[in-house]
Amino acid sequence: MSKSANARAIAPASDRPPGRAALNFSLAAAHVLANVFQFFVLPLYLLPQSTAWGLALIPLAASNNSFWALIHEAIHDLLDSSRRLNDAAGRLLAVFFGSPFRLLRLTHLSHHKFNRSLKERGTEIYDPRAISKGKAWLRHFGQILGGLYLSEVFTPLLFLLPRRSLHKLSRRMLDPASRHEQWLARNLMEARSFREIRIDGAAILIFFGLSAFCYRGHEWLFAAIILCRAFFISFLDNVYHYGAPLNRPASGYNLRLPKLLSRLILNFNLHGVHHVFPYLPWSRLPEFLVRQGSRYDQGYFTAALRQLRGPVSLSELGSGRAKT
Repeated sequence: MSKSANARAIAPASDRPPGRAALNFSLAAAHVLANVFQFFVLPLYLLPQSTAWGLALIPLAASNNSFWALIHEAIHDLLDSSRRLNDAAGRLLAVFFGSPFRLLRLTHLSHHKFNRSLKERGTEIYDPRAISKGKAWLRHFGQILGGLYLSEVFTPLLFLLPRRSLHKLSRRMLDPASRHEQWLARNLMEARSFREIRIDGAAILIFFGLSAFCYRGHEWLFAAIILCRAFFISFLDNVYHYGAPLNRPASGYNLRLPKLLSRLILNFNLHGVHHVFPYLPWSRLPEFLVRQGSRYDQGYFTAALRQLRGPVSLSELGSGRAKT
């Protein structure tokens, strides 16, 4: 059965909220306008009048995870029932986000395919026989304190290299024994993917380059926008899996949040439900939490802070002392 067929089986058309697509595109328009405001309107028209306008960036920083959650809907073909419209909107949003849609889609789908495998990049798990605890700490905190997002931003620069050169580079850098890395490299190097990442990567360079130019004299504010986005996206990415057992692709935590905050991030906190039903629209995740008879695993903010305990070794997982 195809992915789209699975989606229909889970959420038949008669059960889908009729205004879901309209709501999704209203949210998309709001995020596009917010990005145009912070990257161009603010530096060109408002900051010259008063630097106090820079305070407007504070609530916008808090919207980054909601922005990512909407792109996540497009990754799973849930933004709109039309694949062409879904992908076009996803590509546009991803340009404003700072990383090509095809790259985000493939890396996220690989996360679903290889979730909680030892070779999945970006997790806190480490093998003490292969890496020291100090290096594991650097990798873990580098990842959750901004490294994840920054890697998504800078990786597309590699696609500006000739395809043959990038292919040789990937063969030298990737682990031939890792099914995860090999699957991802194979799909990223496919001709259509390579071309799309190149085009969108160039659009991102132009977009952010022009914005940086507009922020002349207030460069620190431009840097603050990027660094805040890097922190919020990276810090709240692995919160749904930190310390969970390995080799369980359909696992994830359902984290407790007030209903309003949950809706602001498109119910992304119900990540356990999402991993069981990855093609279920965000508006139906609470319903399926109840249908499954599932409970919340822990509080959202508690889970976020728990990551600060640091990386988790394989021996801790094996002895049942994982930090969950």
